[in-house]
Amino acid sequence: MKANMESADTWGWKPPRAMSKREFESFGRFIQSEFGIKMPPGKKTMLESRLAKRLRSLGMRSYKEYKEYLFSLKGLEIEMPHLIDAVTTNKTEFFRETKHFEILSGEILPAWYAEHGGRKPFTVWSAGCSTGEEPYTLAMVLAEFQEVHQDFRFQVLGTDISQEVLQRAKRAVYPEERSRGIPEELRRKYVLRSKDRSKGLIRIAPELRSLVAFRELNLMGDLGFRERFEAIFCRNVIIYFERPVQESLFGKITACLTQGGHLFIGHSETLNGMDVPLRQVRPTVYTKV
Repeated sequence: MKANMESADTWGWKPPRAMSKREFESFGRFIQSEFGIKMPPGKKTMLESRLAKRLRSLGMRSYKEYKEYLFSLKGLEIEMPHLIDAVTTNKTEFFRETKHFEILSGEILPAWYAEHGGRKPFTVWSAGCSTGEEPYTLAMVLAEFQEVHQDFRFQVLGTDISQEVLQRAKRAVYPEERSRGIPEELRRKYVLRSKDRSKGLIRIAPELRSLVAFRELNLMGDLGFRERFEAIFCRNVIIYFERPVQESLFGKITACLTQGGHLFIGHSETLNGMDVPLRQVRPTVYTKV
């Protein structure tokens, strides 16, 4: 077994033979049991391509060799973060599905503040936050509301299963074109441009970064929250899971909402037919009853 980690000498490395059906099914069962992510036959080519990069890094010549390494005690501990990064999709952007943020700022926040004022913080959880665009968008919306209501307090938490994307979220450095979804007024207040304009990079301002916390979390495990959230954004996360797993996850997530709190899901997702204590108030927006 050539599991000599990232220092492997890949000189002369050749791409492995195609993954066998049995190997793919073995990886698929493991990925679904650990992460809840479906691996239908149509994803075989994708999985082959992404794992081939790991084989190259490790100096391995076959998927069989990688599987033996992955399923060993040492390999499982070391390789799991890389496997997570290989099988998860991290597509996101600032102010994605803008209507959700309009509902939050124009309807939910004024009603919540009228009831609670500054007596407790408005807490928001961005589940499956990827590289951080969603929680930083939430922080912008909440910070704008705070400018009008100065005793308003808030907390934003972003979680993801991938350590790699969380590190990128904490750095908060993005290609400049990724900021185009941010309204110009907010971009001037919360976004810094690189001094070297040729790099084409932006960074979220430190004042806003300080308002967002990030945490590694596998939704398939114990969520471990003691607090309850006023709003949860779980958008385009559970679409990769089997229907029974989706219902179980939405049940766990709903348990983390305050009574009357709101859940936002993606436009390609649905709660129809699920036994969860939620009432739809807008398309893809629900309140806990």
